[in-house]
Amino acid sequence: MDLHSLHKSLVTAFSSSKSKQDEVRSLLTKLKIALTEHNLLVPSASSSSSSSDLPLAREVLEIGAFYSVRIGDIAAFDRYISLLTPFYDASLSPSSNYEPLLGLRLLRLLSSNQISAFHTLIETLPTDLVNSSKYLQHPVSLERWLMEGSYSKVWRLSRETPPQDEYRFFVDLLMDMIRNEIASCEEKAYDSLALHDAATLLFFENLDQVLGFAKTRGWQVNPKTQVVSFASLNTAAAETKIPKKATIASNLTFAKELESIV
Repeated sequence: MDLHSLHKSLVTAFSSSKSKQDEVRSLLTKLKIALTEHNLLVPSASSSSSSSDLPLAREVLEIGAFYSVRIGDIAAFDRYISLLTPFYDASLSPSSNYEPLLGLRLLRLLSSNQISAFHTLIETLPTDLVNSSKYLQHPVSLERWLMEGSYSKVWRLSRETPPQDEYRFFVDLLMDMIRNEIASCEEKAYDSLALHDAATLLFFENLDQVLGFAKTRGWQVNPKTQVVSFASLNTAAAETKIPKKATIASNLTFAKELESIV
């Protein structure tokens, strides 16, 4: 197959609800090889093919980025975004995938707690684009609520229909991050907590979900009383605390001895 035939097959396979992941992956691999052979994987003035093929190359990489999110491959998503950057900087016709992928990129930073990188990227974008795009307002709203500590708003938005299906993946990762932050606070604030209350605080919809989460955190759950205990965790933390008073006293004694020597 030539470049254009492969591209057509990829678009059809990616858009079809009946397509298989292996089929899309295979086509992406073949197309990346073909783009490299045609000097199109990275746009440049020395590209041997006509400029009309650059939008085709860009769409291949955009599909690759979306596909990476669909299969949960964050590293591959980052690679595709990196390859796409020079295409968006080039003087090409606007891409309908630009804003959705930009929103996904912001969500990826947010879900991995890269807040500084999130703000740096926002600052490079035109203000009117950020304010008018539903794809960008989605992660911007999430970040604002995170900074406010309004986790219930983040949870509500995560249940609503996102601007694009791929957004759900990073929103779920963001909720996992929030749950672990809340869980860390619970472990320090309580010795025990009713299982139902723990589920509510962690935004779980049923007890099976909170039981699975409790197992990953090493919480002790009493099935009879429906109470989760953090006492063992707090005890272990207390045992590893640095003896502050003893350390201070030792340092003062050392300082006095040093002063007498001097």
